[in-house]
Amino acid sequence: MPSSHTSSDCPSSAIDSESLTSQTVYQPPSYYQFAISLLKPAYRLQVWRRSHKRDNYQQEVEQRFGKNYPSVPRVNTEDASFAPVAQPSTDKGIIWCHAVSLGETNTVAPLLDMLLASGYQIWLTNTTQTGFARGASRFADEIAQGRMSHSYVPVDSPAVIERFLAHVKPNIALFVETELWANILTKLSEHRIPSILVNGRLSASSFIRYQKIGAVSRSMMKNLALIIAQDNESAKRFRQLGADSAQIRVAGSLKWVINTPKNNTAYSTAHSNTAVTDAQTVGIEDEYQHIQHQKIELATEFGVVGRPIWVAASTHGGEEEIALSLHKQLLSNPALTDALLIIVPRHPERFDEVAALIQSTELTMARRSAEESISADTHVYLADSMGELMTWYQLADVALVGGSLVDVGGHNPVEPASIATPVLMGCHTQSCQTVVDRLSEVGALYQPSNTFYRPVSLDMASTTTLPKAGKNNDVALIYQQLLSWLSHLDVAKQAGQAGAQLTVQKQAVLVRQFTMIEDVIEQYSNQELL
Repeated sequence: MPSSHTSSDCPSSAIDSESLTSQTVYQPPSYYQFAISLLKPAYRLQVWRRSHKRDNYQQEVEQRFGKNYPSVPRVNTEDASFAPVAQPSTDKGIIWCHAVSLGETNTVAPLLDMLLASGYQIWLTNTTQTGFARGASRFADEIAQGRMSHSYVPVDSPAVIERFLAHVKPNIALFVETELWANILTKLSEHRIPSILVNGRLSASSFIRYQKIGAVSRSMMKNLALIIAQDNESAKRFRQLGADSAQIRVAGSLKWVINTPKNNTAYSTAHSNTAVTDAQTVGIEDEYQHIQHQKIELATEFGVVGRPIWVAASTHGGEEEIALSLHKQLLSNPALTDALLIIVPRHPERFDEVAALIQSTELTMARRSAEESISADTHVYLADSMGELMTWYQLADVALVGGSLVDVGGHNPVEPASIATPVLMGCHTQSCQTVVDRLSEVGALYQPSNTFYRPVSLDMASTTTLPKAGKNNDVALIYQQLLSWLSHLDVAKQAGQAGAQLTVQKQAVLVRQFTMIEDVIEQYSNQELL
């Protein structure tokens, strides 16, 4: 459901250096320490059960339990030709950044690009296998150059954390969105290493879970040097958990920042990895025309010029069935008999499962992994590859963003919106509701029952008048909007252009969060010199 709509576009007042550099260390309660000591062996067993058949199992165990780590990152002055911008000659030190999984890694990637370009070295940690794989691929060049190191996150055990910090020696620690650990934050505070929650988001359900361990949550809030919240609702919940107002700034969401995939020539020329697009310099209209030109080039490359195309992206179990059902309905429409559906499952381990699902229908399929071409008879293209999501968004006329038809929380709709592709989402968008609402306001995203939605064309408003009666009718509403946009591609282009314009306007959030991080680093450095 839509959130209450509050503005989070402007940063709060200047950061209070005295409050940020307080030397008080807040210890978690003893029962937490006892629980962690009991759970540590069980967690090791869980890692074994999940990962022991993987080639990197030994590496994962050693890194999680503090036995062995990669070399620390270093300044690379020998060859800066691989870097996105010229590298400063000064060594600004190491920043530890923890991103739980794939979504958090993608979200924070542009910020890490900017930090690297400014002369910092990065130590990136992940929790999940999917997140680790994404971090390794997204920053492969930086890791190879030695400017970034990469490992699994250490378990929340004081002894393990001490070994990790002794090896890495970070100047500052960044935690992305929500995942915090009490012992880690306490150890950082003891070592006078400032910790910042970047792009902080606290949903209502997460808030309730944190409230149940109130003493632990208070210690974590107090040990954070700064909380950069996405929105006012999250900021309020952080305060209710024990954070001081002086610790919190509202800066907007990094989900608005375009995370350009590496080695994607179809998209990389339109946006820089590290630069914030200046609408006055580039020109929004010129940028839109460039995007449309690239869409035509992609359609020519894949042999689908003139076909109505939609993509169901980052899908989870249960969502592919819905997408296939919607596509069958489209094909039954005389005007859309040549429509093409591209399905991009979120997790690679489900690729074969989704292929089997498509084969169980009467729809004809081509697979990306098998290098099968799209023919005139192809109904569904299974994009079972990694790192090409933006290509499929750019090829499509309409994008259905997954994790929203089932209760996952919704994946980032800014990716398709940034390249002028209008967006459809289901009701489960709690992970990105503020972004969803803003895109809905300009008509770039349609979500059933979202009261902020304003169609770009009044002729399209009829799709919102159907009765609102739960999940099945949500799917019916999504189908009506999908049908409308694919049948009126000029209106779909208007909706897409509105999303691209809004995305350009929102890019400043990257600079805001970067500046706040540098302010904290400077304040702690000055305090150490006193």
